[in-house]
Amino acid sequence: MRVVFMGTPDFAVGTLEALLNSEHEVAAVFTQPDKPKGRGHAMQFTPVKETAVAAGVPVYQPLKVRETEVIEQVRTLAPEVIVVVAFGQIIPQSILDIPKYGCVNVHASLLPKYRGAAPIQWAVIDGEERSGVTTMQMDAGLDTGDMLLKREVVLAENETGGSLFDKLSMVGAELLLETLTALEKGEVQPQKQPAESPTPYAAMLNKKMGEIDWQRSAVEIERLIRGLNPWPSAYTRLDGKTLKIWEASVMETGEENAVPGTVVSLENGQIVISTGEGRLAVRELQLEGKKRMAADAFLRGYKLQTGTVLSGKA
Repeated sequence: MRVVFMGTPDFAVGTLEALLNSEHEVAAVFTQPDKPKGRGHAMQFTPVKETAVAAGVPVYQPLKVRETEVIEQVRTLAPEVIVVVAFGQIIPQSILDIPKYGCVNVHASLLPKYRGAAPIQWAVIDGEERSGVTTMQMDAGLDTGDMLLKREVVLAENETGGSLFDKLSMVGAELLLETLTALEKGEVQPQKQPAESPTPYAAMLNKKMGEIDWQRSAVEIERLIRGLNPWPSAYTRLDGKTLKIWEASVMETGEENAVPGTVVSLENGQIVISTGEGRLAVRELQLEGKKRMAADAFLRGYKLQTGTVLSGKA
């Protein structure tokens, strides 16, 4: 097939590479505009643009894909299918109607669950046992189009947002190629989604979300830590400094009388903290201005005492 690809972040790269290495022809790539990054504010290519440029594929970076001239650009490219993976803009109906096989989206959840911008991280935060990828025939709604193919992935006990991201990126690339073959052969039967999703909208992540509320249970906090690893990360405050928590485990204990957020034990190289329900054993952390390190290494260089109360959401 002649393909126009629309995508922006790392998650989309695997699918673009799979297309470039397949029998399909990638006529052009559309991605978000370059953005300044770092102290020097140098303009940086999106991950998808880097891949496309290296492969010699024409790249378009419209501010708004719904502009008339952009729609005409797409029409001139005459794609048989448009593949969309985390593009970052809503595709107008005028573009959806151009290709013979429509616009196929690779979405990192088992639709209709977790419609929205951050389905991977929310699956971990919510304690889902399974996630996966769905290919979808896009419509004018937000992740509401007809479902094509699905591939399920079981979450590991220690699954993080980052590790699940990597797994689903690979699965999505494979599933997209299967979907294109099935579409071309007429061997896929689109399935309509229900009007309502069984899960809340998977809202975009922000740094504020990582602020730990010690009134919550140890189970919920541990899932938050994994879900927001590596970005934006879960954090609290220690002696006026930001303390990121990268790895922790839930301890099975009896009744907890300490104020939530209190350091109750410093044994066995772990920092044990009381929560609204249960205790959390911190294994890896990072104090503001310092390197990420194991809890036992942190304790050798920082005089943390039991009874210290970490500040977070009240």
